[in-house]
Amino acid sequence: MLFLASSSPRRSELLSKAGFEFTVEPANVNETVLHGTPPMQIVEQLSSRKAKAVAALHPEDTIIGADTIVVFKGRIFGKPKDEEAAKKMLKLLSGNVHQVYTGYTVIQKDKFYCSHEVTSVEFYSLTDDEINAYIASGEWKDKAGAYGIQGRGCLFVKRINGDFYNIMGLPVAKINRVLKRMESAQK
Repeated sequence: MLFLASSSPRRSELLSKAGFEFTVEPANVNETVLHGTPPMQIVEQLSSRKAKAVAALHPEDTIIGADTIVVFKGRIFGKPKDEEAAKKMLKLLSGNVHQVYTGYTVIQKDKFYCSHEVTSVEFYSLTDDEINAYIASGEWKDKAGAYGIQGRGCLFVKRINGDFYNIMGLPVAKINRVLKRMESAQK
């Protein structure tokens, strides 16, 4: 059985659309990391913690854990705590390039794979009216960097370089390849 160690509706949607049958089991883990930890290590550590927590409950099954952050000029943007924080994030991202990091971990019995994906995203310059309308939509909630590329946030994006689905929180094609390698190694 396949478990997704995440409560993210976007990750569930991506796995479903890709044809996976799975059960969602969010992991309740400490998400504190040492200050100064590089972004790729942050997302790998957190995805690993989530996957390991669920694997401890289901040791015979396959577990996928993931964690996503947005990084702009060395600053890490997680999920904004309120509208003001979301506005500040969007103003900083406006007219600039930022990176989206997603760490992913796959555990299958004694097999363990952990890596990350990085996608660069360039935003158009945004007006205060555009930002305010987006904030009013509520779409910014529960999203690293205060936007969702799969929704109204797509109107902000000038170009991307890398895996589109990574921006949504799950590089599903890469994870599929990891799962296939693990299955073939089992045979």
